[in-house]
Amino acid sequence: MSQMLKSSGALAAATMTSRILGMVREMAYAGFMGVGWVTDAFMMAFMVPNLFRRLLGEGALTASFIPIFKEKEKLAGEAEMWRASNAVISGLVVATAAVVALGAAGVSVALATVNFEGREETRLMLELLRVMSPYVLLVCLAAILMGMCNARGHFFVPAMGATTLNVVMIASVFLLTPLFGRELHERIFGLAVGVLIAGVVQAAFQWPVLRGEGFRYQWVTPWSDDTVRRVVQQMVPGVVGVAAFQINMLITQGIAYFVEKGVVSAFGFAVRLMELPQGVFGLSLATYLLPTLSGLATEKKFPEFRDTLRQGVSYLVFVNLLASVLLVVLAEPIMRLLFERGRFDAVATVRSSQALMCLAPGLVMFSTVNLLVRGFYALGDMKTPMKISIVCLTLNVVLSASLLWEFKERGLGLANTLTVCVNVTLLVFAFRRKMPKLDFGELRRQMPVLLSAAAAAGLMAWGLARLWEARLGHTNLALKLGAVFVPALPACAAYYALAWWCKIPSARDVMELALGKLRRLRPPASRQQ
Repeated sequence: MSQMLKSSGALAAATMTSRILGMVREMAYAGFMGVGWVTDAFMMAFMVPNLFRRLLGEGALTASFIPIFKEKEKLAGEAEMWRASNAVISGLVVATAAVVALGAAGVSVALATVNFEGREETRLMLELLRVMSPYVLLVCLAAILMGMCNARGHFFVPAMGATTLNVVMIASVFLLTPLFGRELHERIFGLAVGVLIAGVVQAAFQWPVLRGEGFRYQWVTPWSDDTVRRVVQQMVPGVVGVAAFQINMLITQGIAYFVEKGVVSAFGFAVRLMELPQGVFGLSLATYLLPTLSGLATEKKFPEFRDTLRQGVSYLVFVNLLASVLLVVLAEPIMRLLFERGRFDAVATVRSSQALMCLAPGLVMFSTVNLLVRGFYALGDMKTPMKISIVCLTLNVVLSASLLWEFKERGLGLANTLTVCVNVTLLVFAFRRKMPKLDFGELRRQMPVLLSAAAAAGLMAWGLARLWEARLGHTNLALKLGAVFVPALPACAAYYALAWWCKIPSARDVMELALGKLRRLRPPASRQQ
């Protein structure tokens, strides 16, 4: 368990760097675009290739490939492992190149034949999608390379690859957009070109690590290769299983796109903000657990498998429960601090913060889905998560369509939160049927204490936030910073202190790891004293 925290902690540090830069990117985007029809068009266009990043980079491709990669390493040796990797890469490049070509051709035909009079945002969305479509190929290649690095025990450097992506995309706001015209709907194409450059840089960033491990790319005909066939067989159902949240976003925001201008962008900024805690610890832990659980499943060490998964869920709940509460209580101050500048005005702050307040209660559940689905994949079961996701996707579309007309971006948040609760419930039930000895009884016994500690921390943050707003307001950057951190820091301290006092094991483990790192950072002389 110490190794789990250390490895996922190192990965979380890299992910934190990436997510912070990602937030800086969104801040730059918000100031540049604001909330409106041009932003809606860009977000919808980027959502399609970005969906492939989520499905493949953080989902089905790596989830299906890593267990097979680990199996080849343990049972067939490194030579066969690298050969199988080359076969998968070769097939991936051919398949994604065909998808990109067909997609770009279809968009071009639509632009040439359809009358978009009165729907300028739809034309712009399709034009941006055509420019960004090659990102699909680039991000798929980066995903498989990152998965190979993870399977060989490298987590930090692959996670830093997303940092390079964000740096390039931030730079595009300031360096590329002025080259494309004067109006916003013209300059937005600079962001689309920046996405392509970022994809190239992220894929190239993984290569030195793999070369150091002995990997050399060689074309291997994929058509009849057994490894490629197995990856495809497991990946197809996994696309739905591991990415319910991302597919939900695409479907529901696609509906919202035609309901009212600004709903997609207001909700989109709320999603980006919630992805910070979800990615920093939840995704980091899930990334670490997949190769670990795959190795335990291959070696038939099922007691260790159950203990590792159970402990991972406990850590996740402990950390992200506090994040969920603070995002609800401090939604508006956080949104104001990060985004309110340039074209992103006070009205946009209110709309996005209300969406965040409805979406953030599901943070723990969204992250838990990632862990449980990877547990199924480590066991070679791709179909169970797929079936559950189909049910939840249908439910989410129904809820979104019902709530969207009345509540706009808030309705999207509520629909996704309700759906993910159902998703986790069904996944736990299915896991208990598949592995009856998997027991979350200890976590259930801890939940009243954790919920009480989170509620106390939330009340403290709420009271301090109201006091700050009444006495000092938010008229400058220093006051905006205080409106977030003065309530948040004491609330965090109270939550951890209460959990420690109540002897919650996750609090003890996280605290001991943090104190150990602090002791190692002290100068030798001070340690001797």
